Amino acid sequence: MRKIYILAASALMTFGLASCDIDNVENFGELSSGNFPASDVDGEATLAGVYQNLNQTHGTPQQSFLYYACLASDDQLGGGGDNDKLMQAHDLILNNGADMTNQFYVDRYSGINRANMLISALPNTSMSEEIKAQYLGEALFLRAFYYYELSSMYGNVPLRTAAGGETMQQGNIEDIWKQILQDLRDAIEMMPAKKSTSAGHIDKYAAEAMLGRAWLFYTGFFCNGSSIADLTSTNYSPLTSVELLDGTTLTKQDVIAYIDDCVNNSGYSLVPDFRNLWAYTNRLTVEDYDYTKGQGLKWVEDDSADNPESLFAIKFNKFASWSTTIGYANGIALHFGVRGGSTDAKYFPFGYGWGAGPVAPNLVKDWETQEPNDMRREATIKDWLSHPGFQLGGGGDFVQETGYYGKKWSPIMTYNESGGITSCFDYLMYEGNWDTAGGDNFQLNNIHDLVLIRFADVLLMQSELKEDVAGINKVRARAGLDPIAAYSLTALQNERRWELACEGVRWNDLRRWHIAATALAKQENQVVYHAGAEETNAPHNGGYAARYNATAGFQKMPDTQIAIGTVVQNEGWTGSDSEYQAW
Repeated sequence: MRKIYILAASALMTFGLASCDIDNVENFGELSSGNFPASDVDGEATLAGVYQNLNQTHGTPQQSFLYYACLASDDQLGGGGDNDKLMQAHDLILNNGADMTNQFYVDRYSGINRANMLISALPNTSMSEEIKAQYLGEALFLRAFYYYELSSMYGNVPLRTAAGGETMQQGNIEDIWKQILQDLRDAIEMMPAKKSTSAGHIDKYAAEAMLGRAWLFYTGFFCNGSSIADLTSTNYSPLTSVELLDGTTLTKQDVIAYIDDCVNNSGYSLVPDFRNLWAYTNRLTVEDYDYTKGQGLKWVEDDSADNPESLFAIKFNKFASWSTTIGYANGIALHFGVRGGSTDAKYFPFGYGWGAGPVAPNLVKDWETQEPNDMRREATIKDWLSHPGFQLGGGGDFVQETGYYGKKWSPIMTYNESGGITSCFDYLMYEGNWDTAGGDNFQLNNIHDLVLIRFADVLLMQSELKEDVAGINKVRARAGLDPIAAYSLTALQNERRWELACEGVRWNDLRRWHIAATALAKQENQVVYHAGAEETNAPHNGGYAARYNATAGFQKMPDTQIAIGTVVQNEGWTGSDSEYQAW
């Protein structure tokens, strides 16, 4: 009988713990796939190990697809300091180092293998059928999500759907996407039609939303074929049906029905005030921040409250430490914090970090021109250029500084009882039992959720698929904007850009709409600052459009994976023109 290795982890669903209690996820031993998971509790413990991979990549967030997607898009630049070449390389679609993103590649395959183990074991267990279906659906969702990120990042990666350590070779790139769509469809069909009540757990409706995202990307990006020329063509004629690997066909109408079900029956909804989605409105900070004070705002996640707009989020915990992993803390928040800010009150409430992803001036200009009365712009972007006391170059060697920071994912400071500043509001809101020696720690104490799919996104996907304005206008109404009378792709594209700005979604939107090269080129010659001195965002290695057209946005395959022999190098990454030297 085949043996599987299981992961021991309890699954207590309390705040301060991640999707599951991943404080001690480790190899527990070797049990027979014929009798494990033997109970619902065993299954939950094994599933915890699959979810843990969401946190695992936060140990090195700068190598992740989400990080790359933010910096590579036309709405954010690279940032960081002179030595943070990886940040700038992401922005410029260039390489920095032999194994620039290898840890992400390894981590995601670890998650896929864990999912495969659970998927293969569950059908043969004596667990209750309802729980078995739920856990199997969650494992299928997570496998699909991990492949979504891997293939978005690298393109044609090996497809593994069974547990094991044998070497797998690349196959057909489109088969990966067909497997993603199939896994998500199957997850939808097997999970019960009820909203999850377990913090961090996937439900049927999250799978419907993720299917919409994967469908729109695959059918748009690959509509002309799978060569680099096909993927970078400016022709956009999305596919309307896809034959999956099991021989069945998924159609656009099928996907519309799933998205309609999510909108109408899921129980998820828009948060009435857009600003309440973001941690700067938390109860400890909101009345000390000039932008939010006196307006009756309240962060929707105060004190672990449920966010009705969050369908899929990464949850974090209090156990981040140098002796375990910093991936239990929100690494994206740390990296996107104010460079050089420390706990200086003049930066309040936005916390200290590494200065990644400064907002591109072209986003600000486009937004001001095309939607001048949109309250979401100020709710999303902090304009430090007009802020008293702000000093350009505050981080010393800051590269590609623009004076604009994203607010949504920033670390947030708060005042403490003694009148001083605590670098992470989380430390006071969720006080007690922290695993960080020395108390308040700006690198380890950001534990607020990182929301990956919001209900607003689902409404916009619904409008795009059905080519109507209903979803668009619901999102616009929340922002206090007038409805639009007729659907157009341009209106949809703009609405997605404004609503989802700086949330890592724009990059794959540009690619699937076949407008990436043109959009990226608008970043060139924008005003930026290097160590406080004004200059322009000069083209590197031929410029943004040239690098996109050479690669279709796929990253360099890590050299370690090339050496193993499982993959060949992607196009556009073998010449000297792919190497980033310095700013």
